Amino acid sequence: MDLRFRGAEPSEEERATVDDLLGPPATAWDGGSRAEADLRVAVRAESRRDLLLPALHAVNDRVGWISEGALDYICRRLTVPPAEAYGVATFYSLFSMEPRPGRVLHVCTDLACQAKGGEEVRRRVEGALGPQGRSWHESPCLGLCERAPAALALEAGTPPRAQVYAPANTLSLDEPAPDGGTPGPDVTGDAPVAAAVPQAGQDGLILLRRVGTSDPASLDDYRAAGGYTALRRAFELGPAGVIREVLESGLVGRGGAAFPTGRKWDAAARQPDHPHYLVCNADESEPGTFKDRVIMEGDPYALVEAMTVAAYATGCAKGYLYVRGEYPRATARLRHAIATARARGLLGDDILGKGLSFDIELRRGAGAYICGEETAIFNSIEGMRGEPRSKPPFPVEKGLFGKPTVVNNVETLVNVLPILERGAQAYAAAEPKLFCVSGAVERPGVYELTFGATLRELLELAGTTGTTRAVLLGGAAGAFVTDLDVPLTFEGTRNAGATLGSGVVLVLDDTVDMRRLLLRIAAFFRDESCGQCVPCRVGTVRQEEALHRLSRRVSDEDLVLLREVGRTMRDASICGLGQTAWNAVESAIDRLGVFG
Repeated sequence: MDLRFRGAEPSEEERATVDDLLGPPATAWDGGSRAEADLRVAVRAESRRDLLLPALHAVNDRVGWISEGALDYICRRLTVPPAEAYGVATFYSLFSMEPRPGRVLHVCTDLACQAKGGEEVRRRVEGALGPQGRSWHESPCLGLCERAPAALALEAGTPPRAQVYAPANTLSLDEPAPDGGTPGPDVTGDAPVAAAVPQAGQDGLILLRRVGTSDPASLDDYRAAGGYTALRRAFELGPAGVIREVLESGLVGRGGAAFPTGRKWDAAARQPDHPHYLVCNADESEPGTFKDRVIMEGDPYALVEAMTVAAYATGCAKGYLYVRGEYPRATARLRHAIATARARGLLGDDILGKGLSFDIELRRGAGAYICGEETAIFNSIEGMRGEPRSKPPFPVEKGLFGKPTVVNNVETLVNVLPILERGAQAYAAAEPKLFCVSGAVERPGVYELTFGATLRELLELAGTTGTTRAVLLGGAAGAFVTDLDVPLTFEGTRNAGATLGSGVVLVLDDTVDMRRLLLRIAAFFRDESCGQCVPCRVGTVRQEEALHRLSRRVSDEDLVLLREVGRTMRDASICGLGQTAWNAVESAIDRLGVFG
């Protein structure tokens, strides 16, 4: 790929796909037919680079891959240099720049699936379809951990289709589809959301009270179950009053960093530069995490309402909802919810007659764990590679498009609703937290507990199977613990040398090969490192290499090297990926004696 166009032409199907998204080109300067007037008049090029990711999705969804001609046409339409667009397209794992079958199977080989027989599924797929690379790929966590092992088939077409196989133990590969894919159940029907919430329907739930009990497609059901009470309360309090309630509630971010939400909102609201933007980070990619998926599939209007409240409090007229590309059902549910809310006057101009103008644009990720980092998500939305930015400046000062931006994840935002419904003090007295429980348990799923419950109490609800050897808290970026009486609070887990992180609770019994599990964690961070900074780019590779050597023969030299590499990544990496890549490995060596 070059900095200049090389004359490759898109097919008629590719051209039509791009034009359906962007509209027909106005002149030859942006890909239209050449007219004599175009040769005599210079037109100022106005880049629409922020539409690059949607355009790449459009072609990949319809054709199955992105040809050079399609990429060149997208670049002409958006005024983006071809080499830069190529760098973006190749950054994401769900895109292909080479021809491939229209149907591709993604087989999860990550932690929860590996602990539940995912390796056997991978071997059967490889035996039936051959080496990975065309009709199937090994995949990081698909966010279907409560039904592990899992696989996801994505099929290009008009419209594109997706099929979930979970659990995939019985995945049939005897009759592969003509295009090399795998026949299976379609996901366009009702989601088995209730199965993902073992507590569904129980009294006392706050965040999960509607999941599995109300129709997620019905706005009327949502309002009958208390929906939009919080937004009406927000209008009564005013923007400053909403921020005050959030501050007094003590709500902190639920994505892992635990930054006080009220402080973030207050800082953004005070910025004189406009416009302000709101970004909902729904790129839930931490292995073992699926709580945001369950909320988006089971209670999508709650997220729409919560984003509207946040926008009102912080002065945002536009919100972006950035959803994982591996979440087709959540994407469909949210699109429907956004369109319905807009049609009913709950998005757009003059919401509820209160003078608030706010709308939400849904953006899909394309397979990049790093885009869950709060500044990498800005670059992704803006049409650049999803690499983290240096801070300061912080997002509340200069974020999306260089403007003040509020970034919160799904669970953080939906917590704002009960704060306004119940009041800050009542909320703080029984603050809810969601946990994603998977692995060696009888009833995997998302559980809602009050902060302060112990890990033992949570596992009693889920029911352990076999002999529990360890529990991984916080996902691949977390740590292993053996003390089941650790309080599930930010302070309690910190004192135990662990982290709540995104709420992952992966239970491992004595049948799990811990060395293989650590190798999978190391491979995950090596694959997902964006490569921007040396400590992470090199350190994740060296960590995996050392673990491979230790798996064959334990040596003090490699253990010392591993610790040096881990400390360097933690101290010198630009973002949380590199800073936490050593955590789980360190805890497994020190607490579980994996290489002892």
